[in-house]
Amino acid sequence: MERCLACDLTAGRVPLPGGRIHERASWVVEHCVGPLGVGTLVVKPKRHVLHVWELDAAEAAELGPLLRDVTGAVGELLEADQVYVCLWSHADGRPVHIHWIVQPIQAGGGDGLHGPHLQAALFDRGQLPESTGVEAVAKRLRTRLTATAAS
Repeated sequence: MERCLACDLTAGRVPLPGGRIHERASWVVEHCVGPLGVGTLVVKPKRHVLHVWELDAAEAAELGPLLRDVTGAVGELLEADQVYVCLWSHADGRPVHIHWIVQPIQAGGGDGLHGPHLQAALFDRGQLPESTGVEAVAKRLRTRLTATAAS
């Protein structure tokens, strides 16, 4: 297998802003390292998986409840109007480690853009979130998701 950024982040071989936010038996939640804004998270399987159909039964069973919990925490703590959940799995035109982007959206934000138009514009700008903001949000989300998992 060629180097995988998702695996490198999970294994700690690449610095991860905000650190690991949450994990379950088969999944990890981290802050996005791209320019999608403070509070945008990545939900990915711990093992290297290229296609959704390659998820095993345990991974598939864990995914729905995890996405529900993560989107609920992001929506509430960041006072989002909506929380986008998008499967991403390509780099340089080829499938890579699948991951879901969980992105809080506030009313009036993003220059009136929404959905893929907003995400494309954010990538075009290329502005990475400030590390202090990422760390503060990661801490709040970590606390919330730990409490959710315990209940």
